[in-house]
Amino acid sequence: MTHDLSLHQRRRPPTRQELDGIPWLAPLQSVERERAVASLLVGDAMAGDFVCRIGRPVTYWFGVVEGLLKMSSDNAQGQTMTFTGVPPGGWFGEGTALKREPYRYNIQALRKSVVAGLPIDTFHWLLDHSIGFNRFVMNQLNERLAQFIAAREIDRLNNPDVRVARSLASLFNPVLYPGVGEVLRITQQELAYLVGLSRQRVNEALAALERQGAIRIEYGGLRVLDVSALRSSIFARNLG
Repeated sequence: MTHDLSLHQRRRPPTRQELDGIPWLAPLQSVERERAVASLLVGDAMAGDFVCRIGRPVTYWFGVVEGLLKMSSDNAQGQTMTFTGVPPGGWFGEGTALKREPYRYNIQALRKSVVAGLPIDTFHWLLDHSIGFNRFVMNQLNERLAQFIAAREIDRLNNPDVRVARSLASLFNPVLYPGVGEVLRITQQELAYLVGLSRQRVNEALAALERQGAIRIEYGGLRVLDVSALRSSIFARNLG
């Protein structure tokens, strides 16, 4: 596979290990799982590759097996607004897939990533036939709503330390991103892209969060020691 091929041209069947990283396969009945696995494809995305673009028709429901993506859009002034990051285990765009409408956001790889795609027709077949799949999608939609309400709050925060804390907390959501666990593999520059701050300011915020005992900075990532502290208003006042 070469970088001059598009992500679409780099599609391939998933490996057994990659299938093990897809959380919604587990609750499916055997017939449902067989149909889903037969349809699933994965692509090896390079940093900067677009998985989805604004205005393009939806053809797949996508998820991250490895790596890190960002969800964003551009306003009329050409400024980019980042909505969220999508770490391993995260599946996104179920609302768009349900309505079969064009994408209203861009999804771009921040680093080399493995992205899985379930064809839109298989997605709707599972909705029609699988109770387990319906429950998974319903939980996704519920958590996604809470996530974007929190994102609106983050946009209004003037304290950079709290912005970083809340943004980190959103990436450690066990429902939306079950593949993350306790350690998030992310660089300070990648986090800066997601939060909308400079790398230096993110570094200062992470140092403050580490002093508070909420995180521990490790080689190649961050370990969250107290995710509830990252979300709490009391913690926000302490940082302020």
